[in-house]
Amino acid sequence: MSSRALRVLAVATKVIDEIPAEPTSENLESGLQLIGLVGMIDPPRPEAREAVKECRRAGIKPVMITGDHVVTASAIAKDLGILTESDQAVTGAELAQMTDTELDSRVRSIAVYARVSPEDKIRIVRAWQRQGEVVAMTGDGVNDAPALKAADIGCAMGVTGTDVAKGAADMTLTDDNFATIVEAVREGRGIYDNIKKAVGFLLGTNIGELLTVFLAMIFWRQTPLLSMQLLWINLVTDSLPAIAIGVEAVDPNVMDRKPKKRSESIFAGGLGLRIALQGLLFSVVTLFSFWLGQKVTGTLAGGQTLAFMVLALSQVVQAFNMRSTHSLFKIGPFTNHKLNWAALASFALVLLVAFVPPVRMAFELVVLPTGLYLWALALILFPIVAMEAAKALDFIKHRH
Repeated sequence: MSSRALRVLAVATKVIDEIPAEPTSENLESGLQLIGLVGMIDPPRPEAREAVKECRRAGIKPVMITGDHVVTASAIAKDLGILTESDQAVTGAELAQMTDTELDSRVRSIAVYARVSPEDKIRIVRAWQRQGEVVAMTGDGVNDAPALKAADIGCAMGVTGTDVAKGAADMTLTDDNFATIVEAVREGRGIYDNIKKAVGFLLGTNIGELLTVFLAMIFWRQTPLLSMQLLWINLVTDSLPAIAIGVEAVDPNVMDRKPKKRSESIFAGGLGLRIALQGLLFSVVTLFSFWLGQKVTGTLAGGQTLAFMVLALSQVVQAFNMRSTHSLFKIGPFTNHKLNWAALASFALVLLVAFVPPVRMAFELVVLPTGLYLWALALILFPIVAMEAAKALDFIKHRH
């Protein structure tokens, strides 16, 4: 055994010899000398700061509710950007002294709640809901379960969360990462946008078909489209492009918008008016095609053939317009590859009906003069010109 090991053993023996048979806090905590302090911290994840910043940009107010001391909670909240100079930090004791009315008046300015009880968490959730806000609550413990249940969206931690918390929540966060919640908000907004685009496209095209038949019957007492032609248009030009619009990439600026109100309709922001105007545009273009085809060929079938081609293919072109409220050439006209394939398939199926003799005869279509096909091309592309002009003049934009 080395001499150093012997010295350590001797010191240890001496210390043990000095400990009384029945140690007390008085004799153990006497004669001590402060050598240093040791502190521990559970640091926030690096991506959390950026996630909080993105929340604020998106109009989402992050609030910290914790059982830690108010000083500790405030320091971490300031570091993350949750607690700003205009925000307040309160304790559970201070919260208990507030009435619901007082809490309602102050809830928007409080960003940190420290040393709170499970009942306090429910009060905070209810206070925000009384402000008309949609509240998302995260938690992992058993005492978080009531608040998770009370919130509009309860999000339990999947790694550290208890089974009780997971059972009470609406969703489970598999990686316990706040940044994942922000990314989910981004994706959710993108999905909602795509639903609106698909609905707008389908309603606009169907209103156009309805107006076309209705107005033609009023003015000419003739139908511009036969029933099987309309069915083919609905089957080919409505279904495939609408599905492709539903998988459009998320708008890069989607997190720069403010949250929508609970009562806001899917047709808010001018979408209802745009649908009506688009339907009217399709109707006017198709009726003009019907009149022109009939005038040039001198037959009803000639007018119906040109009207069929223009209405069917202009709706496929309109699917590209519905991708964004920004210019089609700004986002890239062919960046949605699924829509490209859907449009090609729709074009091929319409041209199949228009140019393959047995199929053309089954649909009661005829061969048109070359000049009318050039007119058809111009009328098919007209919705792009009209929509690009509307976008350039700021008639079509997100309104929040």
